[in-house]
Amino acid sequence: MSDSIKHECGVAFIRLLRPISYYQEKYGTPFYGLNKLSLLMLKQRNRGQDGAGVANIKLGMPPGSRYISRHRSNKKDAIEEIFGHINSKYIQPNKQYLDNPDWLKANIPFTGELYLGHLRYGTHGKNHIESCHPFLRQNNWISRNLVLAGNFNLTNVDELFNTLISIGQYPKEKSDTVTVLEKIGHFLDMEVEDVYQALKSQGLSNPMINPHLFDRLDILKIIQNATKDFDGGYVMVGMMGHGDAFVMRDPSGIRPAFYYKDDEVVVVASERPAIQTTFNVQFDDIIELPPAHALTVKHNGIFKVSPFVDVTEKKSCSFESIYFARGNDRDIYLERKNLGVELAQRVYDAVGGDLDNAVFSFIPNTAETSFIGLVQGLEDILNRDKKQQILELGDNMSADQLEKILNRRVRMEKLVIKDAKLRTFIADDSSRDELVAHAYDVTYGIVRDGIDTLVLLDDSIVRGTTLKKSIIKITARLRPKRIIIVSAAPQIRYPDCYGIDMSKMNDFVAFKALVALLKESHREHLLDKTYYLCKEQETLPIEEMSNRVIQLYENFSQEEISRKISEIVTPEEGVDSEVTVIYQTLEGLKNACPSKTGDWYFSGLYPTAGGNRVVNRAFINFMEGKNVRAY
Repeated sequence: MSDSIKHECGVAFIRLLRPISYYQEKYGTPFYGLNKLSLLMLKQRNRGQDGAGVANIKLGMPPGSRYISRHRSNKKDAIEEIFGHINSKYIQPNKQYLDNPDWLKANIPFTGELYLGHLRYGTHGKNHIESCHPFLRQNNWISRNLVLAGNFNLTNVDELFNTLISIGQYPKEKSDTVTVLEKIGHFLDMEVEDVYQALKSQGLSNPMINPHLFDRLDILKIIQNATKDFDGGYVMVGMMGHGDAFVMRDPSGIRPAFYYKDDEVVVVASERPAIQTTFNVQFDDIIELPPAHALTVKHNGIFKVSPFVDVTEKKSCSFESIYFARGNDRDIYLERKNLGVELAQRVYDAVGGDLDNAVFSFIPNTAETSFIGLVQGLEDILNRDKKQQILELGDNMSADQLEKILNRRVRMEKLVIKDAKLRTFIADDSSRDELVAHAYDVTYGIVRDGIDTLVLLDDSIVRGTTLKKSIIKITARLRPKRIIIVSAAPQIRYPDCYGIDMSKMNDFVAFKALVALLKESHREHLLDKTYYLCKEQETLPIEEMSNRVIQLYENFSQEEISRKISEIVTPEEGVDSEVTVIYQTLEGLKNACPSKTGDWYFSGLYPTAGGNRVVNRAFINFMEGKNVRAY
């Protein structure tokens, strides 16, 4: 993605099912769990570079002993800082005890059986350490302590916050993370109290209650009560002080979660290859946590996967396949290739079938897999043309003619390279813009001046700013006859409210093109009409709301909007080549990524009621000139 946006976070959870001494004996280290957690997080670094955090819980510790440890960082290399801190502060000073797992567990933090890691991308707000997960809700009752981390955004934080107020709570801030923590914590408190009173009525003394309480706590009941009114996409991981743990996934499966279990560990991560690499297990050994299901591990190791809410239509985020997830997952890799294949015929038509005078490349590196698919698709078309030429020549074909036909190739090259970030302390805007324009560089001498068409594949185009200010300017220096920018993703038309940093209508180049077309065709009154329709929606119950912005796009075809986008991203000066932008179609996306049906930012079809409210609010904000988030 040439435009920089922030997106979904990552989680990592490990539950050791054996005593620490077992792992030392088998694997040669008492820090087996900690080492695996660090690798699991490093293999998901792509999911969050604003900060990270880890937490650990020790089972069976006596009263007065430390049983919860946590460390968070918002530094540039947060993962390295966290594990470096743990190593230098706790492990290295106690080298003489590294062969004594019982002493380590009794005395050294982060030597317990439950591990939780989080990688953070902040979609809004500043990057404070207080915003880094895991979050901790502390209590002197061991079973009421709650550690929580997740990959989530909820659209109805206001309603959830007001619910907390109505039951008498006094939250310290109004954010989805704190609200969720307190909501789950409230029902945890209620469950603990209910079980405690039931055990008390049976004549058990206070000191004897805890072991029975731990066994009888119903994790699924807590989750069911806490999530009744959640609206959004989420994977949440929680650990309770006594050792119960859960991982829950939203009813639409918007956010990803995978797990692996054997007789030594239970592991959960946001990406399957992270588990494969960390634990050296096969693709089929790892299971996707179903939507609307919770994975629970009791303090005694009992493991279950159970539904906690009604399942809705699965709408997994398609941006996982397009851009977010690491490309070493088999399904992700094949889907990205298929995105390129789906574009091949349209690209072939765009160059007029003249593959001999077209050069193909990609930007950025995340588009490489789709580029491989595009080239394969073009080669299939080229082979079809070769076959037709050979059949037409028949017996009259000479050896030279045959060799010429067979030697035709798709001309793919590495033409655009992103340089290291350029920095300037020069104050004037013109100098700064000049440096921005050189964020990318090109390979000179491959494109023939005024003859070749340059086709450049991007995985998605959000704002178009980088295209206009940098990529098109720098590639125009190669003097191609035409520049064709191809997006592996469809036009991004609507805001996201489930985690991606795309919440303002006027950020989208597709929306800017729509507005420009309405004004050019003297239909800008439709903007006012849509504004009033959106305002009317504000008074409706959330379940009755609908996306009123969709109808604006119905006034123009995808091709018309793409042509206007081409004009918008073309720099006003310094570019003599004709610029064309081609987008993936929704049909092509569905064909390429059948397992990722969440396409609301392209189609406007939101998987939850809160999404419709957000898109209408985003449009109202645009019309009222408010540069604020819509949820």
